Amino acid sequence: MTTQPLSLQSGGNGATSGTPRGRTGNRWLMFLLRRTVRMVVSLFVIVTAAFLVLRLAGGDPVRSALGATVDESVVQARREELGLNDPLIVQFWNYLVGLLNGDLGSSLITGRSVSELVEFRLPATLQLAGIAFVVVLVVAVPLGLWIGLLTQGGKRRGVELSFTGTTGVIAAIPEYLLAVFLVLLFSVTFSLLPVAGNSEPASYILPVLALALGSAASLSRIARVEALNALSEDYIRTARSKRLPTWMINFRHALPNMLTATLTLGGSLLATMIVGSVLVEQVFNWPGLGTAFVQAIVTKDYGIVQGLAIVYATVILVVNLVVDVVLSLIDRRTTLLETA
Repeated sequence: MTTQPLSLQSGGNGATSGTPRGRTGNRWLMFLLRRTVRMVVSLFVIVTAAFLVLRLAGGDPVRSALGATVDESVVQARREELGLNDPLIVQFWNYLVGLLNGDLGSSLITGRSVSELVEFRLPATLQLAGIAFVVVLVVAVPLGLWIGLLTQGGKRRGVELSFTGTTGVIAAIPEYLLAVFLVLLFSVTFSLLPVAGNSEPASYILPVLALALGSAASLSRIARVEALNALSEDYIRTARSKRLPTWMINFRHALPNMLTATLTLGGSLLATMIVGSVLVEQVFNWPGLGTAFVQAIVTKDYGIVQGLAIVYATVILVVNLVVDVVLSLIDRRTTLLETA
């Protein structure tokens, strides 16, 4: 079946041709409601799992956090303060109420509120992941389209092999190892860039590269495949037969129709980049949630681990929801197919 360009599939009002505007709007609202409910259910499951892991894993998490040499009275006082001596169902209810009120729990060692920690460190993590994601889109989409144009119809086989081989190797390198390599190359060997913190613009370069390179390589491969698919469609041949300018064919017809699948993967990569920032932040001593998360694991401060795990899960679920909504606005066929 021949795929028509997005500009020909929708009417001037943004609704799919032949579908009443009100019906399309209702289906889109149902689509949004379903995705929101799915996100809430997923978040509840994650919260429940995080709560049970801390309390049913065996041993005393407070004793593990404070150490074996701390007096038993101090341990019991901390348990009482955190409500860990209450029945499990009471603890769970109090925990849910606290979450709804913005209370993510407390450190088992210092008693510091996890919410305060998140408020202080989350902006740095989102800033790092956000800049890296923009770099990924700016590099991967044009690169994929360009390589697709060069290699369409089986032309330039050497370019195709070089591109797929290089991007495959880069995409396979874990962010943590890539971060270490960048530090050794640009900070230790050549002393060109700072290695820690975010106090100056230059300090963003290495952590952003560590997060963005692998994702850009993966996304550019998908973008190339989608570009080749779009360039082989009948409407592209029709546009060429009308002697339309090449830039108009590529950017007004091919590019919009390759973006849906590309942005779908891009949204998934953003969630992956947020998770990957945990170890990257540790390498560069970035003042974000990742550094605090690793430190909490090392010190066995499971109160912070539990709270930050929920924050990461929430951010990822919200990102996925936003991506779904954006894609449904770009291509209403997604909404109509799911709610049909």
